[in-house]
Amino acid sequence: MDIVSLFWLFVMISSLQPILRQRLIEAARQRLIARIEEQRKSRLILIVHRQETMRLLGFPVLKYLSMEDSEDVLRALESTDEDRDIDLVLHTPGGLVIAALQIARAIQRRRGKTRVIVPHYAMSGGTLIALAADKIIMSKNAVLGPIDPQIGEFPAPSLVALRRSKDINETDDRTLILADIAEKALDQMRHAVAELLAKNYPAE
Repeated sequence: MDIVSLFWLFVMISSLQPILRQRLIEAARQRLIARIEEQRKSRLILIVHRQETMRLLGFPVLKYLSMEDSEDVLRALESTDEDRDIDLVLHTPGGLVIAALQIARAIQRRRGKTRVIVPHYAMSGGTLIALAADKIIMSKNAVLGPIDPQIGEFPAPSLVALRRSKDINETDDRTLILADIAEKALDQMRHAVAELLAKNYPAE
């Protein structure tokens, strides 16, 4: 076997190794999930985004809350008896607001109780989902994060603050448009949080 063939063999093995490793991890995870569900008599759902578990040729792949996550969780909820309790493990930097809202609203429509478990962090959309739960369980050093929406690469509150701090005649059209979108997004988020909290924390 010549050096070129050896090189391509190495590339193939290197590319398949992360996939095989992921399959083994997933199989072990499913066995553990089944064991926990049996012990707790609940349905265990994971929303876990860890870049170190998804690698291709050594390059980390960043994961965020997506519509695919929302679809997976909604399917899991719909296939579970309405009265059965849900344990939802959250470990995510956040992601799409619409995906988080879909999951949060689906949780609140259930008759069974929902416990959200945060081992390390649930930021942004993850926090939004946690607010919909009947109970939030966090490890000693776990954190929830702000739920400020992102407009492109910028935090919405920063865009609004920028527009208020600068003369409108000195601000370009793109920034003004982004700031307007940001203000609407923040208003939508405030209403969403109030809606989610109203179930367990009615206004007095």
